[in-house]
Amino acid sequence: MLRTLRFKQLLVLPLGVAMLLITTLAHAEIESVERIVWKKTPIRLELVVGQEQRIEFPTTVKVGVPAAVQPALRTQSVNGTVYLLAHAPFGVSRLMVRELDSGHIYLFDVTANQEGGASHPLQVYVAEASRPDTNDGTAGHATDREPFGYIPLTRFAAQQLYAPIRLVKERPGIVRVPVSREAVDIFHGGTVEAAPLVAWRAGGLYVTAIKLTNRSEQSQTLDPRHLRGAWLAATFQHHRLLPKGDEADTTAVYLISARPFDVSF
Repeated sequence: MLRTLRFKQLLVLPLGVAMLLITTLAHAEIESVERIVWKKTPIRLELVVGQEQRIEFPTTVKVGVPAAVQPALRTQSVNGTVYLLAHAPFGVSRLMVRELDSGHIYLFDVTANQEGGASHPLQVYVAEASRPDTNDGTAGHATDREPFGYIPLTRFAAQQLYAPIRLVKERPGIVRVPVSREAVDIFHGGTVEAAPLVAWRAGGLYVTAIKLTNRSEQSQTLDPRHLRGAWLAATFQHHRLLPKGDEADTTAVYLISARPFDVSF
């Protein structure tokens, strides 16, 4: 059981401390991705013939392409990522992208030209407040539900793992998702062993709790820039691990991502 799991370091995470621990990654791979909030306005997208465009969505989607441009545009949808490749120029055409699990629809006004600069991958997401609530009797009125942002999700994960049972509460809208507990080589250098513990999803965000253990004879300072994967934010319970065998050689990290752990890693 997760609540009986205790690291060598007893983790106590006050809510205010959790807010201060959020560390946004400065990894070059993350910076190269352009994040777009869907606001019900069609997203304009200019393709360059012969250059593939990657678009990431919160979940698996299906792409609808007008018959007129199908010969000039290749589309592939794989695990929440859409790949577009124009074979020839074409004028503005509207693509309809639908989430398979929820039916949520995104619209893109796409054109293709022979010339243009390199384009960044796109990451499209929906702010939780923008998603319609159903069967809660609050339509048309503000609710006291806290948005599912980085801080609430990180705080929720920490409480689920380490808070006393009497204080642990489930939150509507946050659901547990499967994750393999096999060790992963998530840190560059190989001196820190990482093993996923549990993961949750809320709206278009995922949070995964990872156990970190120092396997070297030297102290290790944890730096989010050394993490492998496409993470939106990382929160370390402690930023320093003492040498292997010490009581403080183990800690935890909470990773926020736009896609499941095994896809983001």
